[in-house]
Amino acid sequence: MLPSEFTERMERLLGEEYPAFYAALAENAVKGVRVNTPKASVEKFKEVWNGALTPISYTRDGFIPESCEGIGLTPEHHSGMIYVQDPGAMATVNARDFGSGLRILDACAAPGGKSSQLSLIAGDDGVLLSNEYMPKRAKIIVSNFERLGIKNAVVTSLDTAEIGKMYEGYFDLVLVDAPCSGEGMFRKYGYASDEWSPEGVLASAKRQSEILNNLSGTVRPGGYLLYSTCTYSTEENEEVIGKFLDEHGDFRLLPVSDGLIHATAPGITPKGYEGHPFHLTRRFYPHISCGEGQFIALMQRDENTAILPTILYKEVAKSPSKEETAIVNKFFDEAFISRPEGRLIKQGEYVTLVSHSLPLPPRSVFMAGVTVGEVRKGILFPHHQLFSVYGRHFKQRLDLKADDGRIAKYLRGEEIPAPELSGSGYSAVLYEGAPLGGGKLSSGVLKNHYPKGLRNTK
Repeated sequence: MLPSEFTERMERLLGEEYPAFYAALAENAVKGVRVNTPKASVEKFKEVWNGALTPISYTRDGFIPESCEGIGLTPEHHSGMIYVQDPGAMATVNARDFGSGLRILDACAAPGGKSSQLSLIAGDDGVLLSNEYMPKRAKIIVSNFERLGIKNAVVTSLDTAEIGKMYEGYFDLVLVDAPCSGEGMFRKYGYASDEWSPEGVLASAKRQSEILNNLSGTVRPGGYLLYSTCTYSTEENEEVIGKFLDEHGDFRLLPVSDGLIHATAPGITPKGYEGHPFHLTRRFYPHISCGEGQFIALMQRDENTAILPTILYKEVAKSPSKEETAIVNKFFDEAFISRPEGRLIKQGEYVTLVSHSLPLPPRSVFMAGVTVGEVRKGILFPHHQLFSVYGRHFKQRLDLKADDGRIAKYLRGEEIPAPELSGSGYSAVLYEGAPLGGGKLSSGVLKNHYPKGLRNTK
């Protein structure tokens, strides 16, 4: 049952379109998949996927499968070939072609769908700071990044006010996918409507304005600030943007891509903010495009803004001991075709390979790069993330095809025969060329090192 205050407001906003919107909310929520191109090309995914796929018009790598039942158990999901993501959520990062090699901040990032899109924009020459205030949710981002094989990201759990002070004028692109009242998720999550209230809308709007204000200074002159919510209220969308623009004259709204324009409706001009071109903001509705609700506003900071990029602290990352460094380098020499680029740091008990230039925050860093592994008693025990990111770099690689019965056994955590490999030592396991995990080879048998928490046990 939808709250009456919500339906009355939406009827006022949508007018003659309201019946179609209301009817759409009675339909099943739509799930999409986005191809994670560092693991597999779109063509490769379409080749191995068992089922019909409907392309999503405003993306090059997004599809709506005929069925998503059991998708989390498929080797395509396990190997990080795909990320299950609402089509509306995919839309935000497709606001425009931002280029590549960028410094990017995703300020409210969990569970990591949009962040994983942004990591592709950052590319090998850029870096992504993926932040989530709630530590438990930050750990979810790490888990997703490990599966997807993302190496150019840092995951933190910091208040946006802290980030604003740390990285003045540093980022080319800042995404604020702000916490909201969740009206766009009513169809997807039934409890969302039960928890909704007009007071919650206003409280969310206040918090959203605070986050934008905290982070406005982190955008470099000429850089982009991308704001999104999964809600419909003007209080949390256009009014938040209107207030921000009134208080920050060095930002202006920009149009989004033509593909996104065709899939969305223009924003609404709220009373008191008539001086801003709100038609440039976009509203994603389920009666217009397949997917859940989303609001998108793309802004750019004036390139003539007079500031200097400033990092207000010194990085405190520790280096591994000489012994640990030697052991890791020996492992790379013995197991890898070529040593991956980057510097080694120590995070807790683990050695991490960092391939980016982002100065690490002094605390609350959950992921700094690629976790290589733990050195114990003179031996490196490689971490799952090392196999997921650099599986193709291993000298020994067991590439399992879609029709190979060993893939199901491996995902259950069982030992599997590997007669095509010789010798001993660590081997990467790939699924149709996509790094999946690893194991240790002995006498033609691969001892399974796929993490227990990830295995198919049903």
